[in-house]
Parts: sequence; C-alpha cells; structure tokens
Amino acid sequence: MNFLRGVMGGPSAGPQPSGADTIQKLCDRVASSTLLDDRRDAVRALKSLSKKYRLEVGIQAMEHLIHVLQTDRSDSEIIGYALDTLYNVISNDLEEEEQEENSAKQVDDLGSQFTEIFIKQQENVTLLLTLVEEFDFHVRWPGVKLLTSLLKQQGPQVQQIILVSPMGVSRLMDLLADSREVIRNDGVLLLQQLTKSNAAIQKIVAFENAFERLLDIITEEGNSDGGIVVEDCLLLLQNLLKNNNSNQNFFKEGSYIQRMKPWFEVGDDNCGWSAQKVTNLHLMLQLVRVLVSPTNPPGATSSCQKAMFHCGLLQQLCTILMATGVPADILTETINTVSEVIRGCQTNQDYFASVNAPSNPPRPAIVVLLMSMVNERQPFVLRCAVLYCFQCFLYKNQKGQGEIVSTLLPSTIDATGNSVSAGQLLCGGLFSTDSLSNWCAAVALAHALQENATLKEQLLRVQLATSIGNPPVSLLQQCTNILSQGSKVQTRVGLLILLCTWLSNCSIAVTHFLHNPANVPFLTGQIAENLGEEEQLVQGLCALLLGISIYYNDNSLENYRKEKLKQLIEKRIGRENFIEKLGFISKHELYSRAAQKPQPSFSSPDHMMFDHEFTKLVKELEGVISKAIYKSSEEDKKEEEVKKTLEQHDNIVTHYKKVIREQDQELEELKQRVSTLTSQNEQLQATVTQQVSQIQQHKDQYNLLKVQLGKDTQHHNSHGDTFQMNGIQTEEVSKLKEELEEWKNKHELLQGQLKEKDSVIEKLNSSQLEMGTTEQSSQTSKFGGSEHNNELQKELEMLRSQIQLQSAEISKLQMENQKLQIMNTTADPVLGDSGATAATSSELEGRLEQEIKELKNEVKALSEEKESLKQHLDSSSSTVAILQDEKSKLQREVAESKKEQDDLLVLLADQDQKISALKMKLKDLGVPVEDEDDTESGDQGDEDEDGDEEEQD
Repeated sequence: MNFLRGVMGGPSAGPQPSGADTIQKLCDRVASSTLLDDRRDAVRALKSLSKKYRLEVGIQAMEHLIHVLQTDRSDSEIIGYALDTLYNVISNDLEEEEQEENSAKQVDDLGSQFTEIFIKQQENVTLLLTLVEEFDFHVRWPGVKLLTSLLKQQGPQVQQIILVSPMGVSRLMDLLADSREVIRNDGVLLLQQLTKSNAAIQKIVAFENAFERLLDIITEEGNSDGGIVVEDCLLLLQNLLKNNNSNQNFFKEGSYIQRMKPWFEVGDDNCGWSAQKVTNLHLMLQLVRVLVSPTNPPGATSSCQKAMFHCGLLQQLCTILMATGVPADILTETINTVSEVIRGCQTNQDYFASVNAPSNPPRPAIVVLLMSMVNERQPFVLRCAVLYCFQCFLYKNQKGQGEIVSTLLPSTIDATGNSVSAGQLLCGGLFSTDSLSNWCAAVALAHALQENATLKEQLLRVQLATSIGNPPVSLLQQCTNILSQGSKVQTRVGLLILLCTWLSNCSIAVTHFLHNPANVPFLTGQIAENLGEEEQLVQGLCALLLGISIYYNDNSLENYRKEKLKQLIEKRIGRENFIEKLGFISKHELYSRAAQKPQPSFSSPDHMMFDHEFTKLVKELEGVISKAIYKSSEEDKKEEEVKKTLEQHDNIVTHYKKVIREQDQELEELKQRVSTLTSQNEQLQATVTQQVSQIQQHKDQYNLLKVQLGKDTQHHNSHGDTFQMNGIQTEEVSKLKEELEEWKNKHELLQGQLKEKDSVIEKLNSSQLEMGTTEQSSQTSKFGGSEHNNELQKELEMLRSQIQLQSAEISKLQMENQKLQIMNTTADPVLGDSGATAATSSELEGRLEQEIKELKNEVKALSEEKESLKQHLDSSSSTVAILQDEKSKLQREVAESKKEQDDLLVLLADQDQKISALKMKLKDLGVPVEDEDDTESGDQGDEDEDGDEEEQD
C-alpha cells in the first residue's frame, strides 16, 4: 500500500475533500450497516463515483467490495454493483477524453496496480470464477467483464491462477453456450485473453469442444458476411491453433477443416465488399495459413494440405484467385494462402498446374500470375505474393520444374506465338528495364533449377535471339553479358543468384561458364576493387560464383583448372581478401531477414535482395569454398579420389539397398504366405479335432450297439435261436476256404517255376561240361563253376523241401479249419456259450489272416528270387568270360539265398510255434485236435470230407 500512499500524497492526484469524505462515509456504511438495503445503496453510490474518483474508490473501497462478494452472495443486485465498481477501478477502457496525454501512462499503471492488489489473494480470482457460473445476468455479465480486464492487466499471473483452479477453464467455456448474445460475445473476448501465449490453457479449451462451438457461432453469424462477432471468434481460433501442434492435429482429426470451405464461397457479384467482410475473410485466410505454415512439422502440414484438397477447400481458394472484383489485399492474401497449401505437396501442386483462368482462350493460372509478377504497374505486395506462389509451386516438385524449363527449350516453344508460356514471361522479366522484374524472374528461374542437375544441363541448350541479324546467344551467355554491363544492383544480385544456383553441383554448367574467356577476368576485377557498401553485396556474390567455379570444376579446361584459378586468386585478389569478400553475404542485414522464413516479406522493393532458398545454398557453400581455396593440388587429388571412392561406395550402397528392398518384398510375401498357411493349418486342425470328436462319438455309438447286439444274441440263445450267428460264422469260414484255395494254386505255380529253374540249371551244367577243350585255367574255372552250380542245386532242393513242408502245414491248417466249420455248423452242444465261441472264432480268423499275409510275402520273395536266378542263368550260357563274371554274381545270389533261407527257417519256426499255440487253444476250447502221428491215418478221411464239401459247394 506504500505506492498508493505515494500516489495520494501528490499535490495534483488527490480529489476535493468533499469527495474523499463521501467515499470514506460510504465505505464505513458498507462495512458497518446491518441492513442489506443500506449496504446496497452504499455500493450503488460507490459505483457512481468510481469513474470520476477511480483512485480513491480503489484505495478505500476494494477491500469492502471483496467482502461484499464473499458475504452477500444471496443478493444478486449488490453483487452486480460491487462487480461493476471493481471493473471501473481496474479497467483502463474507460473514456479518458478529459485526461491529458501525459496522464495516460499513470492510468495504465493504476489498472495494473489495482489488478495486482486484487489477485494477490488467489481466493479472489477463485471467487470470481464461482460468480461467473451464476446464471443471473446482473452477476454473470459484470463478472465476465471484470475477469477479462484482470487478464488484460496481468495476463500470465491470472492465467496461472485459473489453470490451477479446479474446473476453472471449464467454467469459462460454459459462457459460449449462453443463450444471451452479449454474454456469449464477451465470453469469446474473455477466452481470447485467457488463451494468449499459454499452450496448456489452449489445449484445455480445445478439448472442451471449443472448435465445435466457435464454428457454430461463425456459421450462425453468416460466415464471412458476419459482423464483429465472427472476427472475435476467428481471433480466438488463431490463438488456439497458432504454434500449437497438438490443437492443429486435433482440429484436423475432428474434420473441422471441411467446415472451413463455406467461408470462401463468395458470390459472383464481388462488388461492394464491406470493411468487416474484408477483415473477416482476411482472418479466415490467415487461419488456413496457420494450419499449413512452413514452420509447422512437415507431417502435420502435409496431412492438412491433403485434407484441404480432398474437401475442396483448395479448389475454392483457386476460384477466388481467378475471380474478378476481389479487393487487392484479399487477392494478395489468397495468393499467399494458396502458396502454402500447395507447398511441397505433389497432389496439390499438380492440381494448381491444371487451374485455368476464365479468359478467352483459357490460360493457365501460373501464366496469369507470372504476368502480374513481371508487370511493374502491379502493387509490390501482390508481386511478392506471386513470386512466393511460384516458389511454393516448384518446391520439391521436379515435375513442375521440368514443365517450366521445357517451355524454354527450342523443341517445345510455340512457333505460332498465339500463347505466352511461363518460360517466355520469365525471360522477358529477366531482361526487362525494371530491376524488380529482373530480380523476381531470376529468382523464379533459380527455383526451377533448385536441386535438379538434369534441368541445369538442359537449360544450357536455351538460345536467345538478341537482335535481328545477329546470331542467337545462349541464356547463360546473355546473363553474364547483362551482368558485365553495369546495371542496377538489384538486377545484378538477381542474376548472380541465378548463376550461383545454376552452376552449383553441375560441372558441365561450370565448364560452359568458364569457356567464355571474359567471365573470370570480370569476376576477379569485381572482387579486387574497393567499392562502396552497396557494391559489397555484389562483390560477395561474385566471390561466391568464382568459388563455385573452383569447387565444382572438373578440370576439363586446361586454362581454367582448379590450381590455376587458385593461383589467379592468390595473385590478383589474395586469399584473405577473397574470404573476406565472400563473408560479406552472410553478414548482410537483408540476408538474415530472408533466412528467417520462406515467404519474401520486404518493406520496399529496394530491400528485395535475397531469397530464402538461396540463403541455404550460401550457408552450405561458404565453408566448403573457403576450404577449397586453401587446399593444395595434392589435397585436391586426394579429395577427388575420395569423391570417386564415395561415389563407388554410394553405388554399392544403392545396389545393396535395392537388394535389401527386393529381399524385404520377398520377405513380406513369405510372411503373408506363412500367415495364410498358418490360418489354413489352424482351420485344418480345427476340422481334424472336430472329426476326431465325431469319430469318438461314432466309436461310442458303435460300442453301445455292440453291447446291445450282444444282449440281443444272448436273449435269442436263451430261446434256442442261434441260427443267425452260426450263419455269419459259416460265411466267414467259406471266405477263408476260398483264400486258402487261391494260395494252394499259387503254391503249385511256384513249384512249377522251380522245376523250370532246375531244368535251366541242368542245361547250364551240360553246356559247361561240353566246353572241356579250353585251357587248364578255364577248366578249373569251369570245374569250380559246376561245383558252385551243384551246391546251388542242393540249396534249391532244400528250399523245395522246406516249401513242401510249409504246404503240408498249410493243408493241416486247412483241414483243422474245415473241422472247425463242421463243428460250428453241426455241434450246438459243443459250442456252449455262443458269445464266447464267436469271440474265439473271430480271433482265430484274424490270426489266420495274418499268417496268410505272411505267406503272401514269402511267395512274393520267392518269385522275385526265381526271376533274378533265371536272368543270371540265361546270361551264363553265352560265353565263358560272361560265365566267369556271372560266377561272382551267382556267389552273391547264393549269399542272398542263404540269408533268405535263414529267414525262411525263422519263419517256419515261428509258424510251428503259432500252429502249436493254435492247437493248444483249440484243445482248451474243447475241440479235438489230431497229433502229427495220426495225420497219415487220417488223410483218407480228410479227402472224403473234402469231396463232400466240394459236392455241397
């Protein structure tokens, strides 16, 4: 309070004693009166005095007024008076015509000081937030105005208090939903102050559905045709979106960009634009630029650009661009907006290239804009906007660059002259008498060559007809000719920017430039001279151009090799002087201003000296040129070798990148195949498990049926009806008989084949005995062969005997099976329990089937052995030499036959065991089984039984 005492102590600051006494009495009345009406009247009187006696009321009454706000919440009228009084004391927006100019600063200090007193107790701001929630108009409206005034005076401090207050921002967001327009509109103003330079509050306001509410208000008010409320809403939207990536992304994801399109649907009648409409549309265009600003993250800008194209917003802007009757400042801002919407976005750039102006015949929009850029009668800001639009159209757009340069090439120039191309307009501006047109055309052409070595080489083909009767001159030569003629500084700077961009990273262009013998002396002469400050910029650019000619020199010209150019600089300029002149560029004030942002913004045409993209090139080349000037020839050679090595390395890297890319594609395909196969496998496993469960169900059903069938057969057997089961057994036994007959026939065939084999062996022996007239060695070999054959014959005899024994065993089994059949068909008492007999008979049949399968395998092996022996015996009858060879083969066959014999013996032993086991089981079942001694005596009877069975069959 000391500073307030100082203010009151001044000779001219204090009011008349009567006024001070009145305010003191009113304050005492507010503090001590017990009746609400008395306090209300006192606060009303303070309100009426607060405008004239602002200082006194603020000093004496503020504490009492805050106490009223705390204690008299139930009476809205006294709360309203107290809020109005505080607003009059704190706000600086009161009419001050009567005050002198020198007292304006004192008034500003008063508002700030009273605000500081009020917010010193944070509870006061929290109390104010609760009062703003009241629906009563007499409380809510003055509360909103007072809070807005506090934010104007001490914004950051009040913002922090509101931010930490529970639901503080949400309470203020409810103001936008108030049905009373005056409160809603003042709520927008309050949120404007609240969201200034505070990203945290901006995010909270955005997520409290602010975008939806503000866009609804703008639509209700008539979009661009609306009044001051639309302007306030647009300013609030700018606060929420500018430099706030989170809110920008939220705005895009919420599909609010689509709702911006109706803003720019201006009618055909564009005359009579009101000042408010111009202001609104200007803010709307700025809001679009906020979303696609080059300073935003590239990903966010790109997504907003695509959204603006897909919703038709870019098309609507291009319609305004080509419309007639649009005010100049709106047209300029529209050009700037379209520039940033298409900058670096290939889809939008392609669309812009297809836009035509509504003229007869139609002309591309780019051509129409370039005509304005090179026209010196157009406004300066408009020409800057067109240059920016052209730069944005070519930014990272090699396709667009190629289309512009192609209009300059000889093969594509329109010979009829009916239409003007972009290239012709640029050349016309490049060589016009207006220095600003020269600079704009040179910079625009430099952007057509930016980071595109192919177009730099193609532009060397451009030929210009300077005058009638003279031969054409290349564009590069014409630029250097104008540069050497001593034109205006702005023109020379523009041409030097074009030449530096053209020659950088293009050795062929450097060779063409050095091929003109006048260029290097001109550059060295410009750099060596001591000129004024205006010419220092030209000297620096000449040094840069000469440094580029050294750094990107491929040493193809003998007189202008790197080393000779360095010697020339050392001799005529001096290295230190050259580096100093080169540094003039980056030290220039206009260079620093151009390096800040892509859009060219200059206060006057004379200040247009640098382009944003060119400042990047200077920053990149300044260091490498300085190093190149001080390098020796050996270091240059090493650097060239390193460059070649790096190029080879880059080629290898690109090759491997290509291989890796292909492998990645194959890997992705394999992953897809694996995923599909995995899904198929899962499906198949599911079907398999389902089928297994079904099979298990069928097995369970089968077992149940089997049990039920067993019960049924027992029931029928108890009634003496066993015919069906015996019939089933008879059928099975008959099938077994047929199979045994087949095996008998096969056995007989096998014996016949063995007999044929014996005859062949005998013939072979006879042929060996007839060949007795040969040498002794051959005789011994024959003798050995005959002995071997005799042994083989003996082994075959043994095999025949074993097969005969086996056939005897098979016949025994057949007889026993027949006896079983007879016993099953005739002897019911012997069967006993029919279920048990059926089970044993089924087991016997299964075992017989297994033995039959084993016999089949044995017969098959014997037949294969017979075939191999036949082949060997047939081949042995040809010659003695072949016989000797066959002896070794026969020996191997004998070894194999021994192995097979052993196998047969093992099989026969197994069969004996099986037969004995079967006999024991038959005996256990009570079936009479004959021993081997009784077999011979029973043969006759068996034959009779066989005969009977054949007759029955």
